[in-house]
Amino acid sequence: MSKAPKTTPQADSEPEARNDAYGKVSERVAAAYAAAREKTGQAGETLEANPLAALLGGIAIGAIAGALIPRLAKEKELLAPLGEKIGEAARAALDAGKSAGAGALEEAGLSSDQIRAQVSKLVEQALKAANEAGTAAIGAARESATR
Repeated sequence: MSKAPKTTPQADSEPEARNDAYGKVSERVAAAYAAAREKTGQAGETLEANPLAALLGGIAIGAIAGALIPRLAKEKELLAPLGEKIGEAARAALDAGKSAGAGALEEAGLSSDQIRAQVSKLVEQALKAANEAGTAAIGAARESATR
């Protein structure tokens, strides 16, 4: 006769405990993901409501990022002539865009101060949404780690 291996209640409950812990962590991750999606959706709605402000905010953020990233000497040497041509074309396009945009904004009754305020508000809301999503994800991860 063969003897069946003895199992202890603790050994039987280990897989259940692992499954329970996995389920809790999975739930917390799903909750954090849902919170992040909600905040992202709210930011998207804000962007849809103010596309001009979103465009101006994106240009400002891109200009800041471009100013902060250092250039290599070889990059400067190789791209300087191309940069001059692009710069001239960009200045001409910018001047044309400024005059056309200024006319359109004037017709719409918008001042540069109003636009700056909207861009500032949009950037502030986007940063707040990103902060809240990150905080929610960290909180959910901490909570799941303690369970």
